Amino acid sequence: MKEIIQEHRSRIRAIIKKITGSYNEDIEQDVYIKTWQNLDKYQESGKFKQWISAITANVCRDYFKSGAYRHSACSTSDDEVLENVAVAPKQELVLDARQRQKIILKAVDALPSKLRQVVVLFEFEEWTYEQIAKKTGVPVGTVKSRLFNARKILSEKLQFLKGE
Repeated sequence: MKEIIQEHRSRIRAIIKKITGSYNEDIEQDVYIKTWQNLDKYQESGKFKQWISAITANVCRDYFKSGAYRHSACSTSDDEVLENVAVAPKQELVLDARQRQKIILKAVDALPSKLRQVVVLFEFEEWTYEQIAKKTGVPVGTVKSRLFNARKILSEKLQFLKGE
């Protein structure tokens, strides 16, 4: 397990930072625990790097659903809330990186399962079209089409974020 940690630490930390907006040691530790617990389930047919990346992405998503995240997100002081409000013509709330990330992940989670699966594999786990096609059992063209449609839906749902 020590070798796995040493070999994949930087990748795991990068994924955590990419998904959550900041490094979180608790999430990293959860990734190592889940990896250790499921090591016997790993199938040699795939790349270990992708497998551990998928575990990391899942742990990050679980974190956003957890009480620990809700507690930390709700424990902001009035001063912090006031710092986040921009005095602009439209009086819009300026979203920090964590809030933006949470909104984006919720939008991804709301996608139909076939579209969500392709987005997660392509964008978060950095799989190729061919790898996704093989995993899902659909042609590469279908993968590209699903990714296009998912991006279109996300673009419409998240249009308000583009103005920031």
